[in-house]
Amino acid sequence: MSETPNPAAQPCADEAALTGQPAPASVPETPVEAPVAPVVDTLPGLEEQLRILELKAAEHHDAWLRAKAEGENIRRRAQEDVAKAHKFAVEKFAGELLAVKDSLEAALAVPEQTVESFKAGVELTLKQLVSAFEKNALLEINPVGEKFDPHKHQAIGMVDSEQEPNTVVTVLQKGYLIAERTLRPALVMVAKGK
Repeated sequence: MSETPNPAAQPCADEAALTGQPAPASVPETPVEAPVAPVVDTLPGLEEQLRILELKAAEHHDAWLRAKAEGENIRRRAQEDVAKAHKFAVEKFAGELLAVKDSLEAALAVPEQTVESFKAGVELTLKQLVSAFEKNALLEINPVGEKFDPHKHQAIGMVDSEQEPNTVVTVLQKGYLIAERTLRPALVMVAKGK
């Protein structure tokens, strides 16, 4: 006996429409794929990276060259400043001494002088010279009664004295300091020990 299909066992398409249920598919459906977007590479390529690095290297090289040139310019300017300072260091002092020379020449130009006028002229000239020394930090060392200092004094001899040993008794020639540095030591006689 042949089997007849049972209409109740197979839902019909009309029934599926009435019930709101989807009708069974006789052919399996293939899933619909969304369109594939092309893959965009956001990282730069090797050539682009190389080009960027070459540009940065060129910038750094240029900055280095500029810094090197600036350093050489600073060194050159400093050398020029030192050379000018050495060359013109005595300019101020020489200017002060010109007044002293002028005074001496004026004193010699006077045809008839008395001893008193000559002495007064020499004293004024000496004041000008001392003033020039003071303006240029050239200080006199006259160490009578001070302890002997080998950095500022040069002992010529030792003498018997009532003063403490190694004390300056007599100054034979004054010494001079320039900016607290000994230009010429004072020539002195020093007291002997008892």
